[in-house]
Amino acid sequence: MRDAHRTHSPQDQADGLRRLFASSRVRFIPVVSNPHVVGGGVLLEGLCAAFAELGLHTLVVDAGESAPVPSELASVDLSACVERLSKDVSYLAARGLPMRYINANGSAAQFLEVVSDAAPFADVVLLHASAAELARVVALREVRPVLLADTDSMSVTHAYAGMKWLASRAGLMVYSLLLACSPQLRLSDRIAQQISSCADGFLGAVLRDWACMDPKSPSSAPISAEIRHLARELLMAAPPGAALEASVNASPLRPPVRAQMHRAAVATV
Repeated sequence: MRDAHRTHSPQDQADGLRRLFASSRVRFIPVVSNPHVVGGGVLLEGLCAAFAELGLHTLVVDAGESAPVPSELASVDLSACVERLSKDVSYLAARGLPMRYINANGSAAQFLEVVSDAAPFADVVLLHASAAELARVVALREVRPVLLADTDSMSVTHAYAGMKWLASRAGLMVYSLLLACSPQLRLSDRIAQQISSCADGFLGAVLRDWACMDPKSPSSAPISAEIRHLARELLMAAPPGAALEASVNASPLRPPVRAQMHRAAVATV
């Protein structure tokens, strides 16, 4: 049963201070959406469960390609659009929503503040969106994106393409990987090694850690040790409040490498 959770407008200075504290402690974790992954929703649920074990409430901001469109209320009262799925997890349908907060620099980093204001009770925000959209929201911020993939080659290619985009356009160089497959599958090791090798050799990026989660496992199955480890690593890589700093005046995104090479070539003519 889903219960709509609404925040109240500030009534006094103390309430304003509480909201400020709530914003300063929230951790943002970008998750690169991957339409080729079967059971991607289960992977997000696994992360939420691992955070819940640590006593943290997670808000899933779903802006992926197949996510529901936001409610018409989103432009008026975003907090009214946040659904309470359980005592540990909330959900916000947000397909296309981050792009409504583009500033003159082409950055949508202000969306982070808007989300934190809409859900001040959230300790962790999983921002699930395409690499192109995430680049406009979390460029040059102190976050570690999570790549999603499974054993299908198209999903692996898409995951690496997302890493390449975020590294070149947003300056994000350290990643985690969550695979939708059985932890006992040997192919998972080869996939992780392949992404890690390409990241290091072609991008100078690092695949810091990875974990597997079987999407066929029952929801009542215990959380694996590697999922717990991945969740803790993600929290350590996202200091509370770090992603919110100066989001209104966010720096422009890095131009594409091809544009930099073109300008250099023009300068030599």
